[in-house]
Amino acid sequence: MRTLWFKVLFDAMEKYFVPNGSIVRTIWGRSDTVLLVFAGSAAEFALNTSVDWLYYTGRLPADPIGRLFSTVRYAQAIIYSPLDRALGAIDQITAIHGAVEKSRGARIPDSAYRDVLFMLIDYTIRSFELLERRLTEEEKEEIFDVFYGVGSRMGLKGLPESYPAWELMRRDHLEKNLANTELTKDLYRRYRKSLGSMRYAILLGGQSLLVPAKVQRLLSLSPAWWMRAVVFIYRLTRLVGLDRVAKAIVLPRAYKAQVAALDRATL
Repeated sequence: MRTLWFKVLFDAMEKYFVPNGSIVRTIWGRSDTVLLVFAGSAAEFALNTSVDWLYYTGRLPADPIGRLFSTVRYAQAIIYSPLDRALGAIDQITAIHGAVEKSRGARIPDSAYRDVLFMLIDYTIRSFELLERRLTEEEKEEIFDVFYGVGSRMGLKGLPESYPAWELMRRDHLEKNLANTELTKDLYRRYRKSLGSMRYAILLGGQSLLVPAKVQRLLSLSPAWWMRAVVFIYRLTRLVGLDRVAKAIVLPRAYKAQVAALDRATL
């Protein structure tokens, strides 16, 4: 009994990078919202003018779905870990990028780092609002603050210091840093190969509901009316506890365990 009491007291005193009760923990603790975050980000990754950096190691084009889960593991390590371990995870990300830069003999542009950070902020908001409800301005500020903390720890320069400032810079980045290139087309071919025709169609449908208008235009994504119906039906499955069955049908079987591991909303 005494051991349990000390554990409860220690847990209460332990600091986290993202505190308990944060809206960020809620959003990133559900596999469906996390998968939507990366569905939207997958579209912008393909269009980003620095996408060649994602090709340099060969890992993303070789296994785009596996790379997604690898990225999610780092994100959740930051969001759900005690402060020291979360900072260690961020430092490890910085070190990995530094090693790639050293190998290539060039620096990843600061704008590319900011673009990725901005995607995570934007699609964290868009994904939750698509499946759940509108976020308050305070909740959006909280999401921004978490990812600002990540960027600050990584030593990124030129970060906006508030959510309204981020909104302005985000629009500017969307206008200046996106282009449909041969690498865009190649990455989408690899998405299709990894997912198969049906799941690829669902990916495109989900992206059409999530991404900003500029991304829609560059990728020729028409808003899919049928996907809105799919989202509505999926929300119903959540109400009756059948959402895991729905995800098992839609997602590749090889990633079933990894998808289940994303559900951490109660932590």
